[in-house]
Parts: sequence; C-alpha cells; structure tokens
Amino acid sequence: MLDILEKGGILLWPIGLCSLIGWFVFFQRLFVFRIASGNKVFGNDIYGQIAAGAIEDARRSVNLQNRWKRSRLSARDRLLLDLLEGDVRDRITLETILGHGVEKEIKHLSSHLSTLATLGNISPLLGLLGTVIGMIKAFIVVEEMGGRVNASVLAGGIWEAMLTTALGLIVAIPLMIFHSYLLGRLNDIQTDLEDVAVGLIRIWPTIPR
Repeated sequence: MLDILEKGGILLWPIGLCSLIGWFVFFQRLFVFRIASGNKVFGNDIYGQIAAGAIEDARRSVNLQNRWKRSRLSARDRLLLDLLEGDVRDRITLETILGHGVEKEIKHLSSHLSTLATLGNISPLLGLLGTVIGMIKAFIVVEEMGGRVNASVLAGGIWEAMLTTALGLIVAIPLMIFHSYLLGRLNDIQTDLEDVAVGLIRIWPTIPR
C-alpha cells in the first residue's frame, strides 16, 4: 500500500483527505437525521389540549416532558416547541412562526450537505489533475531520453496518472451516493414538517376561520 501511495504521487493525499472528511460528514448527518425523524417525545395528548383550547396546559405539558436537550428532540417536536413558546395572536403570526420553524429545521438539517457534494465533485477533478501531471512527467522522460525510451522508464508517470484517476473516482462515487441519499431523507423530513404545520394551523383554537 505504501508503495502504491508513493507511485501515485502527492495528489493521492488530498484525494484521501476528501474521502475521510466526506465519510465523517455523512455519518454525522446520518446521526442528526435519525434524531430529527425519530419518535415524538410530545404525545398526542398535547395536540388534544391545543385543539381543546387549553394552550397553557399544553405549554406546561411540554415543559414537564422536555427533559432532553433541544438537539435530542425530533424535528416535529422542535416545531411544536417553537409554536408553544411563541405569542400567537392571529393567523398571520401563527403561519409566520410555523413557516420560520420549518425553514429553520431544514436549514439546520441541510448544513454540510453542500460540503459533501463539493468533496464528491472535487475528488475526480483531483484525479484528473493527477493524470495530467503523470502524463507530463512521462513525456518529460520521453524528451530527455530521446529514442532510448522503454516501458520501465515511463512506468512512474503512467502509475501516477492511472492511480490518481482511479482513486478520485473511488472516492467520488460513494460521496455522491451519500449526498443523494441524504437529500432524499431531507425531503421526507420537510414533507413531514409541512404536514405537521398544516395540522397545527387547523387545530389552533384562537385563529379566526
């Protein structure tokens, strides 16, 4: 392995770094998404209290049940918490609080996804750059040796060209798959949050219809 890395040239190291960072971002986001889409801590009884107009009772219930840090709550629980902590006086305020809550959750969940996509795009470009550098080295050797060129002389440049290309693709393909998968999960969570927001608008008792 060390021999391969040596033959692959210096660009193998930044490609490897892209892989390490990308895998870390993927598993970190996967953990965050798992919490965000997890089971509700705030049960249906709180929604029943809201529908019955007992907003203060719902607020007290939320405070009693909120023994976890906010970051450990699911996305829909954080949305409900934002609403109950707000001062809702009319329908516009209600929709603003819920809209802002959904937007804040999606922004939080989507952080670092662009980093994952960037790493997936950069890796094959670094591999292509390594290919170009390797071929340049090979042609320099050809020029220097004139007609005395043989395969073993060109091997160093060709090794570098092929290895960087292969490793760049090996790193990029899973990172792009990870990015697409997380985007799908994000869309599912966003749809669920929007459904919860619509449901809260329908049951909130003080809003004129």
